[in-house]
Amino acid sequence: MKLIYGVKDRPAPGRLILFALQQLLAILAATITVPIVVNSTTGSDLSISAALFGAGAGTLIYQLFTKFKSPVFLGSSFAFIGSMCAAFAGGVSASLGYLGLLIGAVFAGLVYVVIAVIVKFAGVKWIDKIMPAAVIGPTVALIGLSLSGSAIQNVLTSGVFDAVYDSGTSSYVMGVNSGLCLVCALVTLAVTVICSVYGKKMLKMIPFIIGILAGYAVAAIFTAFSYIPGAEAMRIIDFTIFQSMEWVPDFTFIEAFSGGYTAEGSSIGAYIGTIAVAYIPVAFVVFAEHLADHKNISSIIETDLLTDPGLSRTLLGDGVGSMVGAFFGGCPNTTYGESIGCVAISGNASVITIFVTSLMAIVCAFIAPFITFLASIPSCVMGGVCIALYGFIAVSGLKMIQKVDLEDNANLFTVAAVLIPGVGGMALSFGKVTLTAIACALILGILTNLLVRVGRKNRTEGAAPETEAAENVVADAAPAGEGASEDASASGKEADAAEKQTAPDAESGAAGEGNDGKIS
Repeated sequence: MKLIYGVKDRPAPGRLILFALQQLLAILAATITVPIVVNSTTGSDLSISAALFGAGAGTLIYQLFTKFKSPVFLGSSFAFIGSMCAAFAGGVSASLGYLGLLIGAVFAGLVYVVIAVIVKFAGVKWIDKIMPAAVIGPTVALIGLSLSGSAIQNVLTSGVFDAVYDSGTSSYVMGVNSGLCLVCALVTLAVTVICSVYGKKMLKMIPFIIGILAGYAVAAIFTAFSYIPGAEAMRIIDFTIFQSMEWVPDFTFIEAFSGGYTAEGSSIGAYIGTIAVAYIPVAFVVFAEHLADHKNISSIIETDLLTDPGLSRTLLGDGVGSMVGAFFGGCPNTTYGESIGCVAISGNASVITIFVTSLMAIVCAFIAPFITFLASIPSCVMGGVCIALYGFIAVSGLKMIQKVDLEDNANLFTVAAVLIPGVGGMALSFGKVTLTAIACALILGILTNLLVRVGRKNRTEGAAPETEAAENVVADAAPAGEGASEDASASGKEADAAEKQTAPDAESGAAGEGNDGKIS
């Protein structure tokens, strides 16, 4: 899709606020989901508004490191959920658990810093060799495809009632609530598509806002009928959350530095070692996603961010931004595919939009009614939007694969080695460390690519003696072709003469073009 606003463009103030709000809505669901999942798993009390504040602050840091050249928002990373849960495991006190979140974020951030230093001195060519388009393309596609299950589950879930999945038939059991959720999701998706495809001017650039509002309106109508006795299943929106609004974010560092650090059955040193093991390997996984996301956004804005501002800067921005995000909200940050999808669909790559989105996230963390309203958006409505967002991520990866020569078996096997393990969900756990399906697929793709390239190099080297023999045969046959060589030489002289004759004409033509260019 052709960009309407480039990276350096500045939309008018009114439009800028709308574009920033659209970005905020795009990243909101995933950003607040991470602390919710950790809270439900560990019994902790991570603040949703603090996580949003941390995402905004982390994105500002990222933008500073990347010289405001990369239109990407950073939000809470799903990859670190297991690591965050490990911080609260083993009977540790609440304050030590929160401190563990900060220590873990520092470990993860240092991994980025170390890789950034290596890239600074070694360059990025080695990355292109081990992760060419045949590896990165399917990996980007997998990022979108791996989120598809979450999107569909959200489509059939209201937030009041959960979707019921029948493992026997591998399908969701449709009831009144699931059916109404599906209607809300389809309305959201349809309005988003119509605005994006048929909309004019602003409607075309803010399809997510219009789609979410339309879906929310339909959900509100269903919810209004749910208060009729016997119609409770029609409740889509949980308005009771407005009774317990969080007026001030409960920042992680406040609880982390409150003291009272205890760990049952282990020392503090052993606990820190556990945190290191839980966070550091995952940081390498997120590094791979970092590469894939930046390759993706680079293809959208048609500027290679790995060279300008440079991979070392994007890594430092992501790493330090993660530390800052965890300091406030407990959640390490990562580049968001939802943000990239929003850029692709809206055609707005203006980095000032991301900057304003960051400020908006920070400010909204202190506006309880607004943040509560955003949190009240039903899962099904966000699911309808996510079908488009995640789909665009997957399609972006497929577009990268289009440029790969799949007639070459080396490329074909490499793409296959990424897609099948990723789609098949080959996630592996090693104690407290979990390699996601995307990470496993990427590793297999890299290994396969190296295998076929090394094999091809060896075959080429093995063919060298045969090439030399062929050259000797040609050399021996040279005397028999002297006449032909002389003819070719004569033809070459005639061609040189013809070029000299036409040169003045060509020069005058070029001058004419230059004059035309100046006039226009």
